[in-house]
Amino acid sequence: MAMGFAIEQHAPLLAAAHGGDGQAMETLLRLARPDVRRYAQRHCLISDVDDAVQEALWVMARKLHQLRALAALSGWLLRTVQRECRRLGRIALRYDPYDEAAVDAWLARHNDDALRHELASAIESLPPHYREVLLLRDFEELTIAEIAARVGDSTAAVKSRLHRARTLAREYLLA
Repeated sequence: MAMGFAIEQHAPLLAAAHGGDGQAMETLLRLARPDVRRYAQRHCLISDVDDAVQEALWVMARKLHQLRALAALSGWLLRTVQRECRRLGRIALRYDPYDEAAVDAWLARHNDDALRHELASAIESLPPHYREVLLLRDFEELTIAEIAARVGDSTAAVKSRLHRARTLAREYLLA
């Protein structure tokens, strides 16, 4: 998602806010708010939208000065909204699809050899088209674009397939 204003067009404003100018930060927050809200409406439970927007803008106001590349502002801000939507969703639904406690418990039950065997079994259990992208990305360390060229799919399709492969492998391991 692109921000509602061109970063290049507002580079001086962004630089001033990055440098600590309070008025510039206020203007930047006002300009970013509609896009952050639109993004939150797509990714949050409806009851969490306002909270996610407020938290994301608050994080932006507090941490913008830490951002090394100002051109990365949009992606950074949207990832912040995504994390907040997920956090609020976990609280509301009392459910975390990425239950780190379950992962830690699973790791504690296995030694290194057992982990290698379980991981190999999980990868082997994947359908071939999922296994292929997982191996290319995580073992051969190819980029998404390189994988897309090799398998003859779009980068979006490869990203989707890789996400699904990792989800299936995780479900296999934690079952």
